[in-house]
Amino acid sequence: MLISVITPTYNSENSINQCALSVINQTYKNFEHIIVDNLSADKTIEKLKRIYSVNNLLSNLRIISEKDFGISDAFNKGISVATGSIIGILNSDDYYYSEDVFEKVRNEFLNPEIQIVHGDIYFVDPVYGSNIREPLRAPMMKGFIYNHTTMFIKKSFYQKLELYDIKYKLSMDFEFYCKISKYSNPYKISAYLTEKPLVQMNSGGASWKNELQSIEEIKSALQKHKLWNKSGKRFYQLRKMRTLVKGFITKLGMNYLIKFWRYFKWKDASK
Repeated sequence: MLISVITPTYNSENSINQCALSVINQTYKNFEHIIVDNLSADKTIEKLKRIYSVNNLLSNLRIISEKDFGISDAFNKGISVATGSIIGILNSDDYYYSEDVFEKVRNEFLNPEIQIVHGDIYFVDPVYGSNIREPLRAPMMKGFIYNHTTMFIKKSFYQKLELYDIKYKLSMDFEFYCKISKYSNPYKISAYLTEKPLVQMNSGGASWKNELQSIEEIKSALQKHKLWNKSGKRFYQLRKMRTLVKGFITKLGMNYLIKFWRYFKWKDASK
């Protein structure tokens, strides 16, 4: 069972080593690492080739280096060339939390009914507080049912759905979840690994920096997939209100209030 990991990159030389090593050091070695590089001007590709060569795994590395039209487009390019039956997406500034992630994922896919394996993330945020985050066990219109960067999906399942909509620049993951929920009950086709996080994710990404725009894309996705009901509106309004309040608190220099709130929101996830 070959696992394909897709990593979009652009000038990622400062983080790519840790990302690549977390793939290379997996105990399950039947993988390919597909780099979709948006013509980086730094040493991203040079570093990748060196680290894979040093570990005698250069044949596991595949590089696509060409201009893309955003992260969604990069995802789609990687999926289209992937030869593995299982596909994961790992951003260039994130990395796998432990060395047995692939092994655990492979074991879950031995069940032919499972189309998606996913889990928790350890979200590192020095500004507002770091924590382990669970996906929300709720209907699609009420929240994020997966942590996107932890998801491993059968390629055959991707082929049954349209891929990522390149019109979505920040919330393409949420729009994709909407497609999944229309196709089947997400909880019946998913295996959720809970023992420990699958991925360490660092704050500072595009959606973290542009939260209000991301929330507007969530609204658009709900409307596109006819999920814009009372629950969907409430979810959208609450996220927008929290983001505005967070911005106001930040301007007052009272980030500790957000850290305190996040601690109680996610404290059970670390147990």
